[in-house]
Amino acid sequence: MQRITYRVKVSAQGAKRRISYLLRPSKRLLNTKSNIVSSVTPMTSAHFAKTKKLVQLSSIALLSLPAESLTIMGSPVPAYDNVMLQNTLTIAAVPGDSTYFATDGFQHGFGFDLVRTYADELGVDVNLKAYANEEAALKALRSGEADMALTTASTKLKSSFNLSSINVSCGYDASLTKNGLHPKVSWTFNSSNDPLSEKASYFLCDSIKLQNTQKLAAFYNQNLLKDAYSQDHFQKTLTEKLPDYQSSFEEQARNYNHDWELLVAMGYQESHLDADAVSPTGVRGLMMLTNNTAKAMGVSDRVDPYQSIGGGARYLEQMKDDFADVPKSDRIWFALAGYNMGPNAVKSIQRTLQAQGVNDKSWANVYAYLAENRASNSRYGQAMHYVSNIRSYLETIKTQTV
Repeated sequence: MQRITYRVKVSAQGAKRRISYLLRPSKRLLNTKSNIVSSVTPMTSAHFAKTKKLVQLSSIALLSLPAESLTIMGSPVPAYDNVMLQNTLTIAAVPGDSTYFATDGFQHGFGFDLVRTYADELGVDVNLKAYANEEAALKALRSGEADMALTTASTKLKSSFNLSSINVSCGYDASLTKNGLHPKVSWTFNSSNDPLSEKASYFLCDSIKLQNTQKLAAFYNQNLLKDAYSQDHFQKTLTEKLPDYQSSFEEQARNYNHDWELLVAMGYQESHLDADAVSPTGVRGLMMLTNNTAKAMGVSDRVDPYQSIGGGARYLEQMKDDFADVPKSDRIWFALAGYNMGPNAVKSIQRTLQAQGVNDKSWANVYAYLAENRASNSRYGQAMHYVSNIRSYLETIKTQTV
């Protein structure tokens, strides 16, 4: 007989959570009449320990099997149960300006951020699998390669696979279209009766969550460069000015471990790549450094493009270090917000969210807080636009859509 050894790398906390999930009492047993329960012979502590050990070993073996091979009494394991056992929500997604964006390790997006927020609520990780088109993503979901799909697929296509879906707008399509997003961004599941789908429906359509979704849509606004003037100005600036500074952007990006195109997007936001720019408040240069920041970053001449870019790159590196505890997928937004309004201001918002029991390391939550309170603090509105604009410029530079 062939011996099979299962090796599964799991954290102690993850293993404890999964084993607790397996050991939870079933509703059937909890509802059993007391006279039947009392007839069960008490289990000795040694017997219980042995039984628990067997369950632990069984759970580890189960975790090593493909999701599609798991069954309960001949029926497939619900996607929700599989997600909790694996501690991972696997999504099949098609890249797009309304779903997710990934280039050079730069991964984010409106739909993707929503999924990550849902996964946070479930207490699991996210594993994104990219597919070339909607049909391929839905096939992957149908075959068990993913727990859910993130697409803008038509109702007809989803119906052809006998799948159930929820529009992330919950009927408020205008909140997406006004921000240039696809009105039918949806989460799709194999069954509407699966707890994963049921919980997702509540998550998306809860009134407070829906407000946060609409604020996230504003952050991922795709309209910034859609009017003719903005497109022409952006393209003209990059065509005429970037060649003079590109080598400086690339070198300073290497010096401080940044994406050089991110620095270009920041430079466009700060000064439209104007090395001689000066603001009424005294900030100046291509990266619009204050005098104090310039001195702290070792910049002696703020209107020298190479020094200015280097000062901005070094300061951004400090901001990344200040938010090193934030997941990498969101860290750049925190760093940019800190660059604009100061790291202490951002950390103050984080402390407020933490006191409210809200995940303070999620950019979606911080952005929602900025949006809710910008009327009382103008810096919040400025930070919102600053980060959102740079995101838009960076996407445009990378995809060369102008």
